[in-house]
Amino acid sequence: MLEYYNYIKSLHLIFVITWFAGLFYIPRLFVYQIEAFQKPSPEKEILGKQLKLMAKRLWFIITWPSAILATLFAIWLLILMPAWLQQPWMHVKLGFVILLFVYHGISHRIYKQLQQDVVKWSSNQMRIWNEGATIILFAVIFLVIVRDAVNWIYGVIGILVLGVLLMLGIKLYKRIRDKNPKA
Repeated sequence: MLEYYNYIKSLHLIFVITWFAGLFYIPRLFVYQIEAFQKPSPEKEILGKQLKLMAKRLWFIITWPSAILATLFAIWLLILMPAWLQQPWMHVKLGFVILLFVYHGISHRIYKQLQQDVVKWSSNQMRIWNEGATIILFAVIFLVIVRDAVNWIYGVIGILVLGVLLMLGIKLYKRIRDKNPKA
């Protein structure tokens, strides 16, 4: 079975990438849906209908299948390499994976609300939400690549700095948009 390890790992990585692609893009579609609600008719209805269709296709044709397949291949890898479950970096990584599933679940709830024309988030809040997947991706990639080579304190500080930089970027973007509404 170990001769198939690299194939299984490759498939796992492919589906992780497509899963994250969906998680990166779906909040952007949510931003556009939320902003479309503020448009006058008939633009509001036309944009709303198209954005709902785009979100539905992204969510159920790319994001959900990728999440399921990435998870199945990850389980297969852990069956092939059970010693990983004894590694501290893997415990932390699995913690971030659980956080990723929570993020996915909340995004699903937002998706369902917007499909029913229920808007509970502002477009700016959704832009901030969009960065959650970015932070999780950085954490998981660094954990897998550097494992025990980096002191955990530096890793935590790095993730916090990344979060602060992302929030500052969002604030800067909001200022630019407020000055130039067509940006």
